[in-house]
Amino acid sequence: MLYIFTNLITHFRKMRRFSLFLSVMAIFLTVGCNQKNAKIQDLPEGMHAATVIEAIQGGSYSYFNVFEDNNKFWMATNPLQAKEGDIIYYTRAFEMKDFNVKEINKTFESIMFVEDAALTFEKKTPASPGKLNPNQVADLNITKPEGAITLEELFKDKQKYNGKEVTIRGLVVKYNSNIMNSNWAHIQDGTKHDNSYDLTITTNDVIAPGQILTFKGVITLDKDFGHGYAYDVIMMDAKTSEPENYEPPV
Repeated sequence: MLYIFTNLITHFRKMRRFSLFLSVMAIFLTVGCNQKNAKIQDLPEGMHAATVIEAIQGGSYSYFNVFEDNNKFWMATNPLQAKEGDIIYYTRAFEMKDFNVKEINKTFESIMFVEDAALTFEKKTPASPGKLNPNQVADLNITKPEGAITLEELFKDKQKYNGKEVTIRGLVVKYNSNIMNSNWAHIQDGTKHDNSYDLTITTNDVIAPGQILTFKGVITLDKDFGHGYAYDVIMMDAKTSEPENYEPPV
């Protein structure tokens, strides 16, 4: 009888210790989740945050299975060293259906292509009116070809060029390939109107950042591809010519 009573006491003590362990773990997990949720919720307007469940590196992109707002989905980004549990921040993405990636031998029924994925973000103070964006290339001076227009001329009178084919020569400052069956470039030519100085262009030509090229394509206004990809002005299906490498001024 004494033996049975002693075992019951020992078992009860173990149960109390186990209950205490579970309580501590629950508190720990709750605090951890609350800290992560606070981190995710404290976002500026337009910012998304997705938690990585699975990561695959392959080819020109990184592929992540993520969880955001109770939704699980795949996203593709420029090469990004994120791992399970990391949070990916972004503002702009669009969906592709039945997208095959030969490098990893996988077809995604649906995948979001993210342009500006990052593992951190900063709350930026809005720039003062007329203040130059730090992304603008300084001291850029590109000679306008005969019959071409500058970005200043385009942005100053957008309606005039809407639906028309124009020629613009500029420096490729950003480039993404094979998105929605096109290559995407951002160009600058050293001119601007108000605070507009960067033009987005789609093309089937293979180009590279740091090249100066002449682009000939159709100007479209208020183009919305969905998922944050909306453009006041965009040049589409451009042809390129006369490439040269940009040499920054010393």
